[in-house]
Amino acid sequence: MAESSVATSPVSTGTVAFGSVPTELGDVLAAVTADGVVATAFTDSPHIRAAIASRLGLADVGDSAPAAAVLAQLRDYFRGRRRVFEIDIDWRLMSPAQRRVLGTLYATVPYGKVVTYGELATRSGSGIPPRGIGSIMGSNPIPIVVPCHRVVAGDGLGGFSGGTGVESKRRLLTLEGYLPPGLW
Repeated sequence: MAESSVATSPVSTGTVAFGSVPTELGDVLAAVTADGVVATAFTDSPHIRAAIASRLGLADVGDSAPAAAVLAQLRDYFRGRRRVFEIDIDWRLMSPAQRRVLGTLYATVPYGKVVTYGELATRSGSGIPPRGIGSIMGSNPIPIVVPCHRVVAGDGLGGFSGGTGVESKRRLLTLEGYLPPGLW
């Protein structure tokens, strides 16, 4: 599964840096460790930051500078100027099954394209049925960067647990040109 070669600003081992980018979907939060972006969220709050830091068992550095490269790329993505994230990914918040499925998604479904839950199940070789793939998408700790919004049902968009739900999925797919503006 594809790993990126562009490093983020240094974060010391044992810490996590947070920063957010204002978007039409809300203030998109990014959490960055020494290994790369480890989490994103559609909302930024002290509670969400504390929950991520606690789950990681890492201290918050209290400075967004180490997250600057990730934030710049997120900003460019939401402005329609970035199609590929060139940042390191820290996969540690995922089980091996999640890592396999989400890693396959990250490596094989580019900007502006979609895959069905069933197709991703087959493509990942995980043995997980499509409904289970949906659960993995719903638990993705790095939405947008690891593009769970690009996974759709065979008969429509399917669900989405990020941001404002399916409306956020529609907006992201419209941004990427998969859905025409105004269709929804």
